[in-house]
Amino acid sequence: MADRIVRISEEVKKEISSIIQNDLKDPRLPNMVSIISCSVTKDLRYAKVFISVLGNDEEKKNAISALKSAAGFIRRELGHRIQLRYTPEIHFELDTSIEHGIYINKLLDDAKKELTD
Repeated sequence: MADRIVRISEEVKKEISSIIQNDLKDPRLPNMVSIISCSVTKDLRYAKVFISVLGNDEEKKNAISALKSAAGFIRRELGHRIQLRYTPEIHFELDTSIEHGIYINKLLDDAKKELTD
């Protein structure tokens, strides 16, 4: 059962990514919106989609609001593309792990420079 949920989550991730890149025409969405991960609940009713947006805080906030307002359209398109008994309700979350990793690397580089000076 768990393998099936993982497969469905990956398929949902792939299809939502395609819908965002090709079908959404919202001017609030920047070009660099990446889906980091997607997890679908066991009953297939909900999908939590973690996205990463390249840009400043204002662009991130606009991208999240654009995706939340387009969630119904994305869900309908997903229902057409994936044949499931229930099309999951989509919740978008901002994933800041990439920025956090860059920040940690910068701190480590700064510490190395201080040690070598």
